[in-house]
Amino acid sequence: MRTDEIAELIDRLATLVSELYVFPEVGAEIATRLKAAAADGRYDALAEPEELAARVTADLQEGNQDRHLRLKFHVDEVVDETDPVAEDAAWRRHAELTAGGMARVERLAGNIGLLEIRPLIFDPTHAGAAVSAAMSLLSATDALVIDLRRCLGGSPDMVTFLCSHFFDGEPVHLNDLVTPADGTVRQFWTIPHLPGPRFGGTKPIWVLTSSTTFSAAEELTYDLQQLGRATVIGERTGGGAHPRDGFKLHPHLEATIPIKRALNPVSHTNWEGTGVIPDLELPAPSAFNEAYSQALDHVLALPTDPARRALTDEAREAREALSAAPAHADAPR
Repeated sequence: MRTDEIAELIDRLATLVSELYVFPEVGAEIATRLKAAAADGRYDALAEPEELAARVTADLQEGNQDRHLRLKFHVDEVVDETDPVAEDAAWRRHAELTAGGMARVERLAGNIGLLEIRPLIFDPTHAGAAVSAAMSLLSATDALVIDLRRCLGGSPDMVTFLCSHFFDGEPVHLNDLVTPADGTVRQFWTIPHLPGPRFGGTKPIWVLTSSTTFSAAEELTYDLQQLGRATVIGERTGGGAHPRDGFKLHPHLEATIPIKRALNPVSHTNWEGTGVIPDLELPAPSAFNEAYSQALDHVLALPTDPARRALTDEAREAREALSAAPAHADAPR
């Protein structure tokens, strides 16, 4: 990249941060720091976009450690946010090629459901049908394990859609998003009417996490944990609670600017910087084994009737096999 291109890019990035960043005073400080660095020639020798992205991202996150605030390098050309048709088509294609994020949907031995979501929690407009199909298959299981260990984030609207399958009765207040730039607050509540069956509000849920679990995947975890609806097992998550917007600054460089902050109605705070703290902290590879073990214990404690006798036997055999497996064993395939 030419020096004049870099200077123009930094100037636009600084303007975006100062106008839109979720904490206005911090945004102004960051913008001033970026402009001073550019004036001092800090970025002039970085001809490759990937090198520039790494240096600028480090400067953006200095002091605030906001992992959503980045100059992000893309190997493929960045879709322009001012072209909503192209942007929608790109997200739709991404969802189609990854099963709408429903990476694994399975009934495990003992009638325990497994839902692995990766790489993203896509928006309902792009993956609602995939989620409905997955939840239809899992709705009659006796317990559910949700694996978010490789989920990088996604859509708050899809978090709401997913959570709506895990509650009964009146709508439940899940989360708020506050936009300081205009003072608005958007509330998220469970949806009263769904296109398919619910898992329901009483059967147990376990959520698996890792240090890679981030953003909307953290919100899904945090919402269920704060409402007492799920047990979280694994590692402390990445710590990103500020939803971001993307802005194309170069064919391969996108500014990602956090413009909102999550505000949980139970804790009255969020997981920014701290991550979601598991109820049971374990290395990520060991999380499934522990969750599945607890789920099997739940199934074995259920009343036995003729219809369930085969399930009980199946659960007992699975529990014995799991006891003999290595602690880091993952879901059977």
